[in-house]
Order: sequence, then C-alpha cells, then structure tokens
Amino acid sequence: MRVGVHINRFDHSGGGPALRAELAAAGAAAEAAGVSWLSVMDHYFQMEFNGGAEDPMLEAYTTLGYLAAHTSTVRLGALVTGVTYRHPGLLAKIATTLDVLSGGRATLGIGAAWYDREHQGLGVPFPPLAERFERLEETVRICLQMWDPDADGPFEGRHFRLAETLCVPAPVSSPRPEIMIGGSGERKTLRLVARYADACNLFATSPEEVRHKLDVLRRHCDAVGRDPGTVRRTVVHTGEAVTTEDLDAFTRDIARYTELGIDTVILAPRTGEPAGWIERFAAPAVELLADLD
Repeated sequence: MRVGVHINRFDHSGGGPALRAELAAAGAAAEAAGVSWLSVMDHYFQMEFNGGAEDPMLEAYTTLGYLAAHTSTVRLGALVTGVTYRHPGLLAKIATTLDVLSGGRATLGIGAAWYDREHQGLGVPFPPLAERFERLEETVRICLQMWDPDADGPFEGRHFRLAETLCVPAPVSSPRPEIMIGGSGERKTLRLVARYADACNLFATSPEEVRHKLDVLRRHCDAVGRDPGTVRRTVVHTGEAVTTEDLDAFTRDIARYTELGIDTVILAPRTGEPAGWIERFAAPAVELLADLD
C-alpha cells in the first residue's frame, strides 16, 4: 500500500509570506519520503473543521502548478474539484496544463460539490444535488472528449454546449490524465466511478464500511461490463493516530484495509506546516505500509 499526503491547511505560523517556502519544502519532503500522491483541497473558503472561512485557503490549481515546479515524481491532484467551480471546457484545459507542465503527473479529482456557504459567499451558482450530479457526468464526458485527439467537434448536453472541444497541446499522460471521482454515494457517485473513472476515493470510516462500498462499486462495474480491478482504490484516513503521530496505532488501523485492495491511503496533516510532519510521520509510514504488502 502506498501513502499520499493531502495538504488542506495553510495557517502557517509565518502567515501568507511563509507559504511559498513551506509548500516547496513539503514537495521536497514528500518525494524524499517516497510519498506517491500529493493533493490539495479545491475550495476558496477554509472548512469549518479546519478553523472556518476566515482561516487561510489557497486556490487549488495555482497551488498544484507551484508544486509541479518543485517536484518531479509525485502524482498531483485536487481532492476533489467541485464541479460547480469551473466551466468544464476550462477545467479540462486547466487539468491539461497541469499535466503538461508536471510531465504527465496530473490526476483530475472531481466530485459533485457541497460547500454551500462558499458558493453563496462568492456568488457561485449552487444547483440542487440532482442537477450537480448531472453536471458532474457531463463534465467528465467533456474532459474525455477534449482528451480524445480524434474528437474535437461539438458537445451537446443538457447543461453544457461546446462548439469545439479543442485541447492543444494534448496531455502528456498516456492515454490521458487519470480521472478520480471522490465520494461514496451508492446510487450515483459509485455508478459514475464504474462508468468513467480510473480511481475512486473513499473515507476510511471502517474496513467494514469500505468493504461494503467496494461491493457496491463492483456491482456497478458488473452492470457496465467493467473489471472492477481496473479502478484504483484510494482512501482518506483522518483517524486520531494521524493527528497524534502514533505510528504503531496508525499501522494497526490501516492493516485492516490491506485485504480490500486499497492502492493508496491518503493522510491529511492537521497543521499548516506540513513539511516537518511529512518527515516525522509520513516518511516512516511509507516504509511501514510497504512492509504490510
């Protein structure tokens, strides 16, 4: 099992001026540790559980572009992009740019969006949930079409209409950037994973719950004639052992997930100074989880 790091706090003790150096150091620490994935939130207001909207938050794709310039091997992505935040044609171009400039290391992590305060605060339309899922499916289809070199014609959907799906230069990733759909909804989210995504992302609530979600995903894959083994399985682990940096407890917790075929466990440090946390906790976690395989 591999280890990823999700940077979701930017409340550095040195304030905004210190973030540039901290993020560069975090990228260097992640690669030195053998971390396979590095992500940030796609939000404009900070989450309530991280201090609330008045706390610092950086825009995701600008941050990922900066991290791309300060890393060379780790996979980069947003965990996950809200479908409401960017027009899908522009999102495809943004993700492609990240892929090109990172040398083919971009994942498009995407979901149906949920943070209503952020939408209302910044004047971003927030459609009902059912419509957001419709927009999510159309957005993924648009990205796939824009990444198909033989399909640069129009796209006609219920919510989006594009006259030309041109995307030049093409992504560096072959055959295209990875698509990760985040969420565990059984009727819609996991159905979309089965139909379109290369990877899923679930919360490590419990091995039993994750097993159930993967069983649901398998049934959706069966319905569309897809091998469920072709979906890369990732989980976000936010347990107390990560916060307290208790490696023994963390290893015991995560060992129960190994038999579920989880590819990557993504850890979110509860600090605005992630570089030191990566060195102290993520680096030894990489070695410990490698031994679990």
